[in-house]
Amino acid sequence: MVEGLVIAVIAVICVCVIFAMASARVVKQYERGVVFRLGRLREGIRGPGFTLITPFVDRLSKVNMQIVTMPVPAQDGITRDNVTVRVDAVIYFKVVDAADALIRVEDYRFAVSQMAQTSLRSIIGKSDLDDLLSNREKLNQGLELMIDSPSIGWGVQIDRVEIKDVSLPETMKRSMARQAEADRERRARVINADAELQASKKLAEAAGQMSDQPAALQLRLLQTVVAVAAEKNSTLVLPFPVELLRFLERATPAETAQAVEAASAALRSEPTPASKAGGPEKQAPDKRELEKQPVENQLMEKQQGRETTTV
Repeated sequence: MVEGLVIAVIAVICVCVIFAMASARVVKQYERGVVFRLGRLREGIRGPGFTLITPFVDRLSKVNMQIVTMPVPAQDGITRDNVTVRVDAVIYFKVVDAADALIRVEDYRFAVSQMAQTSLRSIIGKSDLDDLLSNREKLNQGLELMIDSPSIGWGVQIDRVEIKDVSLPETMKRSMARQAEADRERRARVINADAELQASKKLAEAAGQMSDQPAALQLRLLQTVVAVAAEKNSTLVLPFPVELLRFLERATPAETAQAVEAASAALRSEPTPASKAGGPEKQAPDKRELEKQPVENQLMEKQQGRETTTV
């Protein structure tokens, strides 16, 4: 009888150990446990740590509460301005209600992935190419709202959605490159034209200053000659400017007129061969006198031209 009692005690202990091992569960810190008793959801979510369930009656399902990073496969679409693009994205979400994530949807990860793909296609069709390339922040917000609206009933919260890359056709890339090149060339031409306008204004001011001081033009010419001659040994052909002649005429008009008058008087007072021989006053003009008269006329014409220039 004692042996039977010992065997019974040992059997009870073994059953208790097996029952304890079957009912003991450990829930990690980032998990939450949902208990189903005979297929019915029990109230209360099991927190992290050690917990017990009824073996063969209860079933404990663990749900990860961490933020999940899920890449969205690249989607082909046509933008509103009829450009074919290929866009991929990444979505960040987490489970906020473990019971709804298990009951209301069969597989919440697959559901969120499919919703993200369809929403991404919809965003591509509603947007222009410029928005996809430069205004991504607004598109990310719209995409987040589109995915977050149905996922609230699944116990899932969308944390963030980002568009990663936008792939364009090669023809579109070449067109955009030509457009950017043309725009830069236009800017360069505008800058050059603005520089020419400013330079012309400064040159006009310099010309006004030099017109008041004729000697400044000569000094500027000499400075240019020195600058050119300082580079290398070369032959420099320098035309004589007419303005310099006018400057010299203005500088000594009286001396030039006196020289012309003296030359004319000398030619007039020189005796002819007929007068030296004592011939009559009215005599045929000598050949030498005929040659001197054009020279005198030329000197008189030069003097009149210089006086006119001086005035």
